[in-house]
Amino acid sequence: MEDIKNYILNNKDRFIDELFGLIRIPSISAKSENKEDMRKAALYLKSAFINAGADMAEVMTSKGNPVIFAEKIINPQLPTILIYGHYDVMPAEPLDLWKSPPFEPEIRDEKIYARGADDDKGQLFMQIKAFEFMVKTDKLPCNVKFMVEGEEEVGSPSLEQFCIDNKELLKADIILVSDTGMYSKDIPSITTGLRGLAYWEIEVTGPSRDLHSGIFGGAVANPINVLSKIIADIIDENGKITIPGFYDDVHNVSQEERTLLSQAPFNETEFKKSIEVVELSGEVGYSTIERTGIRPTFDVCGIWGGYTGEGAKTVLPSKAYAKVSCRLVPNQNHEKIAKLFKDYIASVTPSSVKIVVKTLHGGQGYVCPIDTLAYKAAEKAYIKTFGKQPVPYRSGGSIPIISTFENVLGIKTILMGFGLESDAIHSPNENYPLYNFYKGIETIPYFYKYYTETFKA
Repeated sequence: MEDIKNYILNNKDRFIDELFGLIRIPSISAKSENKEDMRKAALYLKSAFINAGADMAEVMTSKGNPVIFAEKIINPQLPTILIYGHYDVMPAEPLDLWKSPPFEPEIRDEKIYARGADDDKGQLFMQIKAFEFMVKTDKLPCNVKFMVEGEEEVGSPSLEQFCIDNKELLKADIILVSDTGMYSKDIPSITTGLRGLAYWEIEVTGPSRDLHSGIFGGAVANPINVLSKIIADIIDENGKITIPGFYDDVHNVSQEERTLLSQAPFNETEFKKSIEVVELSGEVGYSTIERTGIRPTFDVCGIWGGYTGEGAKTVLPSKAYAKVSCRLVPNQNHEKIAKLFKDYIASVTPSSVKIVVKTLHGGQGYVCPIDTLAYKAAEKAYIKTFGKQPVPYRSGGSIPIISTFENVLGIKTILMGFGLESDAIHSPNENYPLYNFYKGIETIPYFYKYYTETFKA
């Protein structure tokens, strides 16, 4: 494996060109207008897998966007690693905040700037290029399968059935995912926990049409006012969520684990500086790392209604809308939380308006033990390439399908991510440092090596 650095050096320009080709395809799963782009991205990846050395690659149908499956089986007696990733990306709005067009990638200050640069096209491409290196240099130690979907950013609604329908095809010993991050450029980490997710859209209707706010104001309920109060009351003065039963199944992390979390490298001053806030907030009694890793949350992701154009329009709106989400912790069932949320909203809605709550998507949390063969192999891989022990890390983010893999396929997942908090995923000016991109390609082959050696021992 020692020649991986030379392979990267000799091929890095090609790697970037090929990644840019994928990034330029606006594969936004949340927008129906980008449906054809989803297929273009899938076909692009099919070619990438074949060129990298896969024995076969196929664009497969699902209930939603296509899934790409590829594999290289060198010996059925050897372990099989199944790599999961996604080619869909978040919408790029607000576009005016981007310093360069989101789907025209460019390199500035040794970083790739574009939507999907990190999440997950850049990190997925690390896996493809690490695989290419092992195949082209005859160093692949085990069997490899790839499953890449196009609906992760909308909750992977079609992938569970795809896994059920293709259980034999996806048979493997471990799932490897690069869709998470590290503490910092110099401090590698292995993600051992992910929060679950529940996401809703709320529609509040008052009068049958927009009204003159002078003639009707004060006599007719304003849907925006009502919605704003309902949302504001969901969080109390201590940062606790007020929905009855919300915390019933929350796993309370032991004091021992909380102590370990507190030892993780985290600079609160730098954290605030990086996002330009003066003060942090959240649930009383928990640190910032705990609030973003082991505790559930409620957030408004978008809210609108009435007149939002230039200038003034004195209107009492007919409707108001909001998109809201909860990040959930292990043991919390997203379907149960969805019912509790809907029941709560119905109980606090005044009779002066009508309200509809639509569940958009959801998923379970996930915890990965640190005593597995895969964890130990990943740990050795990071030590080999970074020269230091990786830190176990509970991510505040969600990859809803990970828990489904365990339930449907019966396979554990190891999360080897190389992103940084500063990569601004889901935000304008998403970026991915070239250092991390190349370091991922360098590290992944060692995971293959150490996992196979340990598996056979």
